[in-house]
Amino acid sequence: MTDRRYIQIPGSKTHELPPLLVHRAEFVQPQEEDLAATMLGEAEDMLPASDAAEALLEQRRFELALQLTEQYKGLLSHWLWGDSILEWIRQCEITFESVDTLRTLLHPDVWPHASRASFVNLLVDKDVPTHGVALERAVGLRLTFRQPPPIDCFSSQFLFYLNSTVANSAYQTWSHLDKTTLLPPDRFHFEILDLDN
Repeated sequence: MTDRRYIQIPGSKTHELPPLLVHRAEFVQPQEEDLAATMLGEAEDMLPASDAAEALLEQRRFELALQLTEQYKGLLSHWLWGDSILEWIRQCEITFESVDTLRTLLHPDVWPHASRASFVNLLVDKDVPTHGVALERAVGLRLTFRQPPPIDCFSSQFLFYLNSTVANSAYQTWSHLDKTTLLPPDRFHFEILDLDN
């Protein structure tokens, strides 16, 4: 268990933050037929040579393609959450600058201060419903990729083994750039809006 230190905010007022606007994976997802064709090709490359019956090999290819498809959809969901969170953090920084009580809390020349990663911790502390999306991994993927990456950019090994490692490393590096205190969750309120463009 880590020692959690919260920054002191003058007064007792609860501050209203901008809403977190979360985009859905359907917003950037490729056509189902294109995704299936790409994944079947990847599955074909992953299966070792075998003397099993053709029907069994076809079933294995199909199941592997389904797993790869789910891995990719999960990656897109995480990326979109990460993109939404980083945009929300920018909006929160604007809000902090416009409120006298909060203005100095983000300045690194004032100690203690909050960092951008404090906003991710605020989401965790507020127990935001993410529907299976790990917030740190989501932000890490967004930090790694500027745009939602097309499926053609990934090998099957990346989808299975590396995507969480890469995302976690990116987030840990970003969040540890500046050791800070956390934002007290009871002093902030915000809405979460699901956008289904």
